[in-house]
Amino acid sequence: MPGPSLRQLHAHHAIHQGGLSGAVAKTEEVEELLEAREFEVARQAADHLIEYWETRILSHADAEEDGFYQEMAENNPNLQDTVLRLTRDHELLRIIVKDVKARLSEEGLTPEVLHQFHALLVLNAIHSREEERLLFEEA
Repeated sequence: MPGPSLRQLHAHHAIHQGGLSGAVAKTEEVEELLEAREFEVARQAADHLIEYWETRILSHADAEEDGFYQEMAENNPNLQDTVLRLTRDHELLRIIVKDVKARLSEEGLTPEVLHQFHALLVLNAIHSREEERLLFEEA
């Protein structure tokens, strides 16, 4: 059963903003450490960033899928397609995180890994904005 913060736009938006701002700050930290040529510390920061995506962003996605989306679609059957699209966004985030973990393990902290971290930020920002618009403003 979804918690009350998922059902209220202002609280849900705060969750999204908090998660995204943390991911942005942690991504910037990785980049600053690379610029400072602190490669080992940058690698550790990248590992922490992946952990953040898993425990903060993807766990929120799991919570949305574990009841909130279904509840929204049951209350408004016109949202079925929207819920499918939003769930696909979550799956794309999971795929990118999995790919980044594999690349980090196999290749280390490469420019491609940094591109993937930025892709996560863009996808998450668009997803959150659209989720709020489609599920709250148009519901």
